[in-house]
Amino acid sequence: MSYTQRWPEQGWALLHLLLMASFSQAEEPVCTQRGDPEIPQMFKDGDIMLGGIFSFHSSWKNRRDSYMDIPLPLQCTSLNFRGFQFAQAMLFAVEEINNSTDLLPGISLGYRIYDSCGSIAKSVRVALAFANGNEVVSQPSEVPCTRPAQVQAIMGERSSSPCMAMATAIGPFHIPMISHFATCACLSDKSKYPSFLRTIPSDYYQSRALAQLVKHFGWTWVGAIRTNDDYGNNGMATFTETAQQLGICLEYSVSFFRTDPPDTIQKIIDIIKASTSKVIIAFLSHMDLDVILHEFSPHNLTGYQWIGSEGWIFDSQTAAVDKHHILDGAIGLSIPKAHVSGMREFMLDVRPLNVSSNEMFTTFYETLFSCKFKQSKSSSRNQKECTGREDLTEVQNSFTDMSLMPIFNNVYKGVYAAAHALHLILSCNKTCNTKVQLDPFTILQHIRTIQFKTKEGEEVYFNENGDPAAKYEIINWKPRENDIVEFVTVGLYDASLPANKQLNLQNESITWTQNSQQVPVSVCSEKCLPGTRKVLQKGMPVCCYDCIRCAEGDISNITDSVTCVRCHPEFWSNERRDACVKKEAEFLSYEEIMGALLTAASLFGTCITAVVALIFFRYRKTPIVRANNSELSFLLLFSLTLCFLCSLTFIGRPSDLSCMLRHTAFGITFVLCISCVLGKTIVVLMAFRATLPGSNMMKWFGPAQQKLTVLGFTLIQVMICILWLTISPPFPFKNFKDFKDKIILECALGSALGFWSVLGYIGLLAILCFILAFLARKLPDNFNEAKFITFSMLIFCAVWITFIPAYVSSPGKFSVAVEIFAILSSSFGLLFCIFIPKCYIILLKPERNTKKYIMGKGALK
Repeated sequence: MSYTQRWPEQGWALLHLLLMASFSQAEEPVCTQRGDPEIPQMFKDGDIMLGGIFSFHSSWKNRRDSYMDIPLPLQCTSLNFRGFQFAQAMLFAVEEINNSTDLLPGISLGYRIYDSCGSIAKSVRVALAFANGNEVVSQPSEVPCTRPAQVQAIMGERSSSPCMAMATAIGPFHIPMISHFATCACLSDKSKYPSFLRTIPSDYYQSRALAQLVKHFGWTWVGAIRTNDDYGNNGMATFTETAQQLGICLEYSVSFFRTDPPDTIQKIIDIIKASTSKVIIAFLSHMDLDVILHEFSPHNLTGYQWIGSEGWIFDSQTAAVDKHHILDGAIGLSIPKAHVSGMREFMLDVRPLNVSSNEMFTTFYETLFSCKFKQSKSSSRNQKECTGREDLTEVQNSFTDMSLMPIFNNVYKGVYAAAHALHLILSCNKTCNTKVQLDPFTILQHIRTIQFKTKEGEEVYFNENGDPAAKYEIINWKPRENDIVEFVTVGLYDASLPANKQLNLQNESITWTQNSQQVPVSVCSEKCLPGTRKVLQKGMPVCCYDCIRCAEGDISNITDSVTCVRCHPEFWSNERRDACVKKEAEFLSYEEIMGALLTAASLFGTCITAVVALIFFRYRKTPIVRANNSELSFLLLFSLTLCFLCSLTFIGRPSDLSCMLRHTAFGITFVLCISCVLGKTIVVLMAFRATLPGSNMMKWFGPAQQKLTVLGFTLIQVMICILWLTISPPFPFKNFKDFKDKIILECALGSALGFWSVLGYIGLLAILCFILAFLARKLPDNFNEAKFITFSMLIFCAVWITFIPAYVSSPGKFSVAVEIFAILSSSFGLLFCIFIPKCYIILLKPERNTKKYIMGKGALK
């Protein structure tokens, strides 16, 4: 098209604008509403107007806007009887208040009720209509176009998302908005929604209550389905947070909205089939769940335990849709049962509705009674004709179902809350002050602080967030005959009580999925029994774990323990690793075989020594006894007796006294013994030297010197022992290191230097005695005692040299046994080597017991 061809079109457009400008200058400016006005579906004039917004339809037709023309009005579909019930509940409250002489006397309440179709966009348009009105109003140019709100309070909507949008739109106008069924916890935020209140508890409490319910039954591995809107998403977020705190894991969490395509539901079905959890948390509205049930039915998704929110758990319409018993045994939270006298009869009386003047009410009436009005375009010959006088008592459908009476009661309480606030503002007594200028902000402030009781005695008030007290009944779906489901109350939840008393359940009366009486099990991993601990599986939630047995010495005495606790050093784990048992205290006792044998050997050595002493005493005047200082012989026998007896101090439970006595007694008696042997060895050498010409050796080593020598050597050991006991004495000690499951009761050395000094001194004397005896072994006597002393010292040194590594390497009581064995062996060696040959001569060879033979001057034939 050329420029000249376009000119007529542009010229006409310019001319049109000029005409419009001149027309505008000729008349006064007016304030007009843009777009088509919103017409209320129900209207009644009154002194004070209330608004209502309910979903008379549950859906709408999707359309594609071209953005070239003004969008057409929303076309609502799917008539929703629940919306009509809510509207009827509001009308009942209004009529009851208007007929009351106690509340707002002389004041009539009117109402404007709109259909939102469940659409957020339409809900906002209606909210703005409440604020501004629909009329075209002419105003002089100098007068602002703002006017007072058309209603003083708004009742509705039932869903959280539309309420959020509406509350955001009307919040700046401070128009009170009271919802009967919007439960999203987000609506408690007064900074965003300052004028929003509700007569139903917040999902903050419901979500936490559902988590506690799941925890109560021991379910730690669950799945979740939620409505993909503010109600479902916010409610599930709170549930998830609380569940994590309680140790509950979600295997999956999927969202769904009723307008989603079929493949979305198919994905949900596939997820549920592939899951291992047997409990499903359904945070859904009843409309979304109805769609899901319809799609689930062909897939035989039974056997799952459903946990429901108040959005559907007590909705009989949902139970009627569940033809395949998918939800049988469901359990969940519902608003406490309520009864409002006269409401049921009022709601079932639909004759006051002016069905002839409204196409929507005509459709509602025709659908309700399954009839057609004569003038209806869609009337059919096969359908009966509507008369307008039909009786609802002969009809059974969702409109006649009163299972949602608790929600109807919420609508009723919302209307009464507004009426009580108005009653206070207007200073009503027998009459009201009608000259008071009503202000939405003032009404809002009074509603927030209002507190009253309904005619049924129920107390109504709002907290600082505009929420009522959170109380729920716990409902169980019990299937009955003829596909009827009975909603049975099996418990209560009261958020105002202490945490441990909020949940009150009657487990024995619950019917579970598939009509079972046993609580279903839904865990990722079985509980870890006492004696084991949980180890998380890599890449899995905390509820998935393996149970590992506690190590030796560690226990866990609770189920699902995350750690094993180390037993006290004096205790040890039992075989099951679930308790610490006291360790067996081990020491060398007289009762055990080894202790008894060593005791017998000690007593036997003592007796033998006593017998030898008696023999020596009996033959004390014979040459063989008198030879080499008989006094030293008797002292040596006495010291050997003490050596045998001191070994007994090593047997038995260690004590402070026995620990100090055993080592000191052993050290002193053995030094006394070796000193006597050393004295006898020196006597032999001195005696030999004395027989040489000119020798005067025996003069310097007579009996007195021999005694002083024994005393001197012994006193040195006594001093060493005194120092040891003074500085760091031995003490009883519990040894936990050598054996895991035993306590070794032993004597700690205190000072290792003291112990090894005692042993070293004994060894020094023994080596000295061995050297001297070795030097005297070839002296010319027939009975050369030095030979036997040499052999006895050889045995003594061999025993104590082998004792050191054996003592160090022997564990527990065996180290004590090694020490006793060394004492007894060295004692027997001294006794047998030194005294048995003499006893042999005394008893069996008396002819050799002569001085002549001993000196080597005689021989036996």
